[in-house]
Amino acid sequence: MGHPLIRTLVVDDDFAVAGMHRRFVEALDGFEVVGVLERGLPVAEFLARHEVDLVLLDVHLPDRGGVQVLEDLRAAGNDVAVIMVTAASERDTVRRAVGHGVDGYLVKPFSREEFNGRLREFAALLAAHGGSGQGAGSTPELDQTEIDRLVRGASGRAPGNVGRPAKSSSASWSSTAAQSGPGAPPSGPPDRLPKGYSAPTLNLVETALREAGAGVDLSAREVAAACGISRVSARRYLELLTDRGRSELRPRYGATGRPEHRYAWIG
Repeated sequence: MGHPLIRTLVVDDDFAVAGMHRRFVEALDGFEVVGVLERGLPVAEFLARHEVDLVLLDVHLPDRGGVQVLEDLRAAGNDVAVIMVTAASERDTVRRAVGHGVDGYLVKPFSREEFNGRLREFAALLAAHGGSGQGAGSTPELDQTEIDRLVRGASGRAPGNVGRPAKSSSASWSSTAAQSGPGAPPSGPPDRLPKGYSAPTLNLVETALREAGAGVDLSAREVAAACGISRVSARRYLELLTDRGRSELRPRYGATGRPEHRYAWIG
């Protein structure tokens, strides 16, 4: 009996491009297309109604941008695998996608061989984590090195040069594991993250707190601005770090008496 097929959803507003991607996927061993959408808003509903292992997602959609769709999925706790297939390669776009746990980033134009290679690489990583067949929102988690491999392959450049902001993404890539001394990312394998959280986003939030300096606290809004993610996502990750004893919650009381939650890195 063969391995379960990787159920793939194609999202692209260009009918011809979507059809081409569908044909590419269907021609690959181990993959099947379970749907094609031309808009971003219907993605969440489709995932709720169908078993999907992988979403091939365009960035420029007419109703809701692909990165925003990705952000919405992660905020809702849906960790379905997502590979961006798009002409958008701007620094901020790539950074936001990586910050929300994208599993790959393939920039148009690309050859069919490049497309096939990216999906085969994803299939190999999925197989290494127990195979597919788990449904939307329950695909195996990828560690930082594996995500780096996908993004490195999609861009053709080393991870440290892809979407790298001037200041706050040094912990977003596995190359920082070689750092040492105060302010370096934690060494060794990371703690397994709860469902709906991604290692790249956690690293972005950690970096924002560390780079603020010893004893300096930040609000969720400030962290969100530094990381290029939503305030809701920033608060979720800050609360996770606090629960794990790596940051400290510091309520700051204003004139209204209602405290503002602020967070400081304690390592």
